[in-house]
Amino acid sequence: MQDDEPLEEWARRRDARQAASKGKRRAVPLGEGPHRGAHVDPGAPRAIEEWTGTDWAVIGVVESLAAAQAVLYPPPPVQEKPAEWDRPALGRGRGRHRKPTAAEERDR
Repeated sequence: MQDDEPLEEWARRRDARQAASKGKRRAVPLGEGPHRGAHVDPGAPRAIEEWTGTDWAVIGVVESLAAAQAVLYPPPPVQEKPAEWDRPALGRGRGRHRKPTAAEERDR
């Protein structure tokens, strides 16, 4: 069984994987003791770090977990709805698509 892969192919795959992960961000608590889950101390300041492809670089510091989440997960941009064309308002009527009102049902 031969699993040998040419070094060039391996290097190309590694570079593609590193390039895909560049720019990913994380929030690291700046409190005392070992790093724990984000929920442990939500009021502690956090360092925002970004992956450069080889190591994590600090790009900023925020005051709390809520502020860190706002930086890491910004809201999606609001898409403007296209302007609707001026169409006549649907008036009262008895088209096939209309549901009869209670008064119309009694008159039958």
